[in-house]
Amino acid sequence: MHPRAVALVDQLQLEPHPEGGYFREVYRSASLVQPEDARPRRASVTTIYFLLAAGEPSRWHRVHSDELWHFYEGDPLELVLAPPALERIERVTLAPPLGATGAAVGVAPARWWQAARTLGAYSLVGCTVAPGFDYADFSFLRDEGVLVDRLRQLAPELVALV
Repeated sequence: MHPRAVALVDQLQLEPHPEGGYFREVYRSASLVQPEDARPRRASVTTIYFLLAAGEPSRWHRVHSDELWHFYEGDPLELVLAPPALERIERVTLAPPLGATGAAVGVAPARWWQAARTLGAYSLVGCTVAPGFDYADFSFLRDEGVLVDRLRQLAPELVALV
């Protein structure tokens, strides 16, 4: 792992994330909201630091709330998105806000599949979820056999992120 990434993991007190990479929750709102679907009340918003190092992608997963990705430091990050039925793939490159290589913020709409990987040695981003993140709202694509097959047909090069 790049020395700066190692230092960030230590300084920010990041821990391994189930989908890959390293994270730490930095904010969870005390206010609660009732999602419009059948989910119980949630924190109105949550935010994490999230670091991906080379060779350590964020695996295909989805969250039942909107997720905003914010670029902080390091190399550009590729955010790969797909609607719930996986009928197409969208790619967003997150990079410094004044750079010409991408956007500083990307959005994974609620229930969309998402995966990410650094395009260099490491990327430090933030992820903000609203209504707030709850593991009950989280699932991996690897558990959806039919959709994995669809991904294999649609974008075989992205199956490695399952």
